Amino acid sequence: MAIIHNTTLQPSKLELLSAWLPGRPWFVGDTPSLQRAGGFRLDDPSGEVGIEFIITRDQATGRAYLVPMTYRAVADDELADALIGTMEHGVLGTRYTYDGARDPVAVAQLIALINGEAVAQAQTQSDTVDPSIRRTAGGRELAAAPDAPISVVEGADRTDINVGASTVRLHRHLDDADPATDEPGSITGPWRTVSGKSTRGRLVSLH
Repeated sequence: MAIIHNTTLQPSKLELLSAWLPGRPWFVGDTPSLQRAGGFRLDDPSGEVGIEFIITRDQATGRAYLVPMTYRAVADDELADALIGTMEHGVLGTRYTYDGARDPVAVAQLIALINGEAVAQAQTQSDTVDPSIRRTAGGRELAAAPDAPISVVEGADRTDINVGASTVRLHRHLDDADPATDEPGSITGPWRTVSGKSTRGRLVSLH
């Protein structure tokens, strides 16, 4: 169970992302002006790694992005290329923040969510299930071994995480996301539009 602390972060998550996003091949624009638009968390069974799927909107372009992030107390040399930055947490101290698409702990828990073996947690409340994040059941299951090799391919609007013979696809451009909800293995959820209304579509799919 992740405990959500009401405390300060320096820099903030959105400030970290504002510096990191322009280097991604799926980012559109120049200097982003970010606001939160939705998201959820997953629990690390060991309780060591924070896992958050942030949906952020760039007010400069209106585009919404899905960005998984992980938070660690100690730097992981094997994830050096996935480092987004560091934050000072008012309770937990230094937090090393990584691209969740490349963090094996986040990938394993995302696979568990797809397999129906984990449930999404609320982004801002401790020990609270988020029922708005829905899984379409059926289809093949994926192995979620923590030592399973992972390769990542970035596209213009998506990130493909290759695990064995299967691919877990993060739909990065949510305003362009396929709203289909009947494909086995899909994860769907809501986010806020430019006007502030709630919409929903596919966040993650299995290929």
